[in-house]
Amino acid sequence: MKYLQTYKSLNLPNDSEKVFGYLISTLKDSIFTWDYFVEFEKVKENITKIEKELNLLNVLVGKSNIEKEFIKLIEEYPKVRTVLPILIAIRNNKVKETQIIDDIDTLISENKEALFNPAVGLSSKLKEDLIKFFKESGLKQIFEDKNIKNVVDYCFGVEVGMDTNARKNRTGTSMESLVGKIIEKFCKDNNLDCIPQATQSKIKNKWNFDIQLDKTDRRFDFVIFNKAKNKIFVLETNFYSGGGSKLKSTAGEYKSLHNFLKNQNIDLIWITDGVGWKTTKKALYETYLHNNYLFNIELIKKDVLKDIIL
Repeated sequence: MKYLQTYKSLNLPNDSEKVFGYLISTLKDSIFTWDYFVEFEKVKENITKIEKELNLLNVLVGKSNIEKEFIKLIEEYPKVRTVLPILIAIRNNKVKETQIIDDIDTLISENKEALFNPAVGLSSKLKEDLIKFFKESGLKQIFEDKNIKNVVDYCFGVEVGMDTNARKNRTGTSMESLVGKIIEKFCKDNNLDCIPQATQSKIKNKWNFDIQLDKTDRRFDFVIFNKAKNKIFVLETNFYSGGGSKLKSTAGEYKSLHNFLKNQNIDLIWITDGVGWKTTKKALYETYLHNNYLFNIELIKKDVLKDIIL
């Protein structure tokens, strides 16, 4: 197998099972660095957008007649209504999708998006509903008791907490970043061109290379062009810390992508990692036998890309 030739420098025997065993044994249990946990730039950006309205809410802290002051503030500064959802850690787009129970006896629920839309006039009923939101959400109490000292700082903390929901999406980004540093050095050392997050149009515009896609929105993690060979190589990356049925279908998808690209004389290099694969070894082994090039982080650090691309 051509694939096995890339392991010569590792002094491994020309045996598919033993080479695959090495790949499995060197899977990483983590690729997380400290910047994985909170994306502070995004947090700061989100707060900056609403900082003026949040500062206006500071006047409510410690007020005795707080319900009256709350409505007075909203009447004078209608845009304050738009930032109220973040005080209870909910995005405005989620408000549109959420039904709220107003009456515990009837259990009838309805959408309350209008409460936070300054374009909707402040009727007496809307004012009552705003006060109800303020009281029943618990905000009135923490403003009165001065549990909040500064609304901007409070919401910064809320944003940090909400950003943890995005960690799952950042796993892929962390893998791309880690692999990207290795690829960047490899390309620089060997005078190769590379496009991260490569689309069909980017590839065409930079190298005048036509590539057919299996999906209209397909975006490859990296594409490397070897000018001397007039050949491009597609690199896809992912990381799985946990197992599950998804991994079996993922392995199948990369077999199909390999076939699709091979018909265009394009090699697919799949760089995947994570101990999640240890629960789905059979599916990964089948793809490993089918694809020419399947590696983990440990292997690409050992310059196996040289044997393929150069």
